[in-house]
Amino acid sequence: MDIDALRSFVAFVDTGSFTRAAMQTYRSQSAISMQMKKLEEETGQALFSKSGRNVALTERGQELVSYARRILSLHDEAISHFKHSVQHRPLIVGCPDDYAESVLPDVVALIRDKLPQQTIKVVCDCSTQLRLMMDQGKVDVAILTRAPDAEEGYLLKHDKGVWVHGGQDMNVTPLPLVLYEPDCKFHSAAIDGMEKQARAYTLMASSSSATAIKSILKRGIGISAMAISSVSAGLTILQDHTLPPLPAVDIVLSVAPVPHPAFGAHLAAIISTAFQQEDIAPKTPEKVLAPL
Repeated sequence: MDIDALRSFVAFVDTGSFTRAAMQTYRSQSAISMQMKKLEEETGQALFSKSGRNVALTERGQELVSYARRILSLHDEAISHFKHSVQHRPLIVGCPDDYAESVLPDVVALIRDKLPQQTIKVVCDCSTQLRLMMDQGKVDVAILTRAPDAEEGYLLKHDKGVWVHGGQDMNVTPLPLVLYEPDCKFHSAAIDGMEKQARAYTLMASSSSATAIKSILKRGIGISAMAISSVSAGLTILQDHTLPPLPAVDIVLSVAPVPHPAFGAHLAAIISTAFQQEDIAPKTPEKVLAPL
């Protein structure tokens, strides 16, 4: 099977979009279509099914995903082996600001363990923007909050959302919220939950910067919703069961379809496994408040 066609196939699986798969692999959508047709001819199976404008994988298509990932992993491992001693450009690692204190350092340490001579450049932005940067070839590998119902990336850890504050008086009405931007799962879950409970609240501030959100909270003005991995010293997890429930999230390591010469699917899979085996625990919050 053609390696480039398999890369395009996996790019579609990870992004759920032929448009983004085309952008990430630097091909036109017609070229992607031809590659997918060739894969169907080679396998002798229908890999895709259409329902209106939506395109999904058939059962045979889902079976091919596992093979495609393994083929690409072995291919990238071989290329990396023979180019190991070559001096490469910096590896650009993307990371949301909220994982910069918890997940990023351990991922970088694992990369350095496998590629001790490789220079690393870190770019911080939200998951949505990092995906766009991967589409544009500006990021080689990114730590992301996996999109709902997507198969993107290599799992680093399952996480859950929690309500936190830094000294806010919880008896105030309306309750002031300091949240991530609207494209964050916790933003929509928090607002939707407050509305369904008919609970008085005000969106005091929103930001894509975890540093900004935490700094505001530590001044004792507002509560926020975030992944437990993002909770740092000075913040308190609220054990208040009257607050709206928050969703669980998967944090993954995603590799650009056109990989960095030193970092492909094989190494991403190794780092995913190593990260989970280390069972890195989040920092213990300073205290836990009793229910209101």
